[in-house]
Amino acid sequence: MVAAAAFLAGVINSIAGAGSLLTFPALLTVGLPPLQANVSNSIGLVPGSLSGAWGYRAELRGHLGQAARLCIASGIGGLIGAALLLRLPTRVFELVVPALVAGSSILVLVQGRIAARFSSRRKNSRAALAGVLVVGVYGGYFGAAQGIMLLAVMGLSLDGPLVRLNGYKTLVAGVANGASGVVFVFLAPVSWPHVLVLAVASLFGGRLGATLGVRVPEGALRASIAIFGLLVAARLALNVRF
Repeated sequence: MVAAAAFLAGVINSIAGAGSLLTFPALLTVGLPPLQANVSNSIGLVPGSLSGAWGYRAELRGHLGQAARLCIASGIGGLIGAALLLRLPTRVFELVVPALVAGSSILVLVQGRIAARFSSRRKNSRAALAGVLVVGVYGGYFGAAQGIMLLAVMGLSLDGPLVRLNGYKTLVAGVANGASGVVFVFLAPVSWPHVLVLAVASLFGGRLGATLGVRVPEGALRASIAIFGLLVAARLALNVRF
């Protein structure tokens, strides 16, 4: 089940984002505590993001300088988010997870409207770096629908076709997860067997997702992910003890 969720998450992350809405609940279902599921998920999905970014290499060619700057900002944000996750009590994470999943699911639904609204705004690369840094903090702390947030930020602040922004998004999200993963390797309760399953399955899924690119109808995909995520958020909220 975890392998299937990771493969689909790799595909989804390369196309639209929000693949963690599949893998995080899968890890909870097999018995991992929320904190362990989150840190294992962050590390395990990095190969899928990198393989997806490799699939967009033609679109990113000639824009590696911009990609590098975005990656640095995202990596710093990921480190900050990881520190927040480990410094705050586990109870805090368990309380906010339902809200994070629900909010991420809603972001999946409104992605198209966000992109359309931001398409006519003035572009600003500094604003892009600041926005990517903030999203990186969220990515290091939890990360579900991080890709949706990145597309919204970059659609507002960067020029270029959606396919290039998608390439940026896939690479940058992987860097945030990788940076937070370095912290988690040494300081968090990682479940390495599950990380291995996530890594291998998402690696193949990410490559397939990049190949499919914009051929897959994103509207139906987003709706399915959002409905699933809201159901998961409701289930998690019912299990919270105040």
